[in-house]
Amino acid sequence: MRAIVIAGTTSGVGKTTVAIGLMGALVGRGLRVQPFKAGPDYIDPTYHTWVTGEPSRNLDTWLLPPSAVTELFVRAMRGKDMAVVEGVMGLYDGRSSLSEEGSTAELAKLLGAPAVLVVDSQKAARSLAAVVAGYRTFDPALRLGGVILNGIGSHDHFRLCREAIEGYAGIPVLGYIPRRHDLSLPERHLGLIPTVEGQAEEGFLRRLVAQCEATVDIPRILSLSERAKPPSADPSLFPAKRKPPSVKIGLARDKAFSFYYQDSLDLMEAWGAELVPFSPLEDSALPQGISGLYIGGGFPELYADRLAANEPMRRAIKTAADQGMPVYAECGGLMYLGRCIRDLQGREYPMVGAIPVSSHVDSPRLSLGYRTVQALRDGPILRRGQRVRGHEFHWSVLESGAEAANAYRILEQGGRHEGFHIKKLLASYIHLHMGSFPPMAARFVESCQRFRKGRR
Repeated sequence: MRAIVIAGTTSGVGKTTVAIGLMGALVGRGLRVQPFKAGPDYIDPTYHTWVTGEPSRNLDTWLLPPSAVTELFVRAMRGKDMAVVEGVMGLYDGRSSLSEEGSTAELAKLLGAPAVLVVDSQKAARSLAAVVAGYRTFDPALRLGGVILNGIGSHDHFRLCREAIEGYAGIPVLGYIPRRHDLSLPERHLGLIPTVEGQAEEGFLRRLVAQCEATVDIPRILSLSERAKPPSADPSLFPAKRKPPSVKIGLARDKAFSFYYQDSLDLMEAWGAELVPFSPLEDSALPQGISGLYIGGGFPELYADRLAANEPMRRAIKTAADQGMPVYAECGGLMYLGRCIRDLQGREYPMVGAIPVSSHVDSPRLSLGYRTVQALRDGPILRRGQRVRGHEFHWSVLESGAEAANAYRILEQGGRHEGFHIKKLLASYIHLHMGSFPPMAARFVESCQRFRKGRR
């Protein structure tokens, strides 16, 4: 099985640019490429899927047990020719400064895949050899198979960098991406702009793939990927036999709400859910026959005016929640279910009003990090006392109603209460991967089935 991990010295060195350029070049050679993203990221995978036509999947070695990571990897690779895994942050960055937990390095070793290190070369040449040598020797158990240089200014610049790195660090340089503004991806406050918002364009991809074909040694990367030795995996996350569809669950999916782990959706479907997409921006009513709602994260603050203007949808969701329909919401979904959102310009817009909170997005502080949460009561996805690992990443804050939080206890933060549990509605800033605790998917489907049958 072919597999390669695209790592970086730090965040922002061009991992996504290199990864999707490589994916595009491989697809152009007729290979069926399965993309993956290390860590809890929703945006980079949209570019992977745009390029390959395959759902990109997250592999997080802190959120998920090792057995789950390998199972999801092997499952996704069925019928595929090659895996391209984009790393997270710097190669050795993860949950802790003193361990490899959650890092790209840990994932590469777990998958038995060689790593290619992307290095920002804009302001150095010979000094890059010292950087690469440090990354090579920091963890001798990691197979660092090569380097790709980003931000090269000229052929002479590339020659100087390559000679130094190969001569001093003993790592092959597999090519470069030049310093070109037309090869930059669009960004804003939470990173890249998701492709669902229409920012990706085919001309950019053609330029990037052509550049990779010209200045990156694709055959050598293919040869390197053949050295991967992925582990075997015993199935445990999914039911032994896929359950037939037994309940319809509305899935909020549009420009405002697009943050979902593909494997979480697959798990819900495997346990009997029929996921029915709908748009809180465009649709005036919920899908017919649904017995539950899943509203993921996204950027509701950027579309707050349109969400507010869609009063029929806001009323429909409020009515469904009041009637006891199971509703699960994360981050942007939490904001939408609150009373109002204050946007970056200070304008307030009414939202669903199903929970007693208001939010605003002009905070100077980013809430970011892994979280272990413990359920404070029986709910639609967890039983009281059950613990699960999750992730938090948002600029918005709750300006009112935070004191009423009653869903989770966050164990890393002195037991701080977080999230809201009202009837069968659960809304929180915490993003969960349902592969981290398999009973979650089955429990949510069962909660929706009970609602459909009138047992609330």
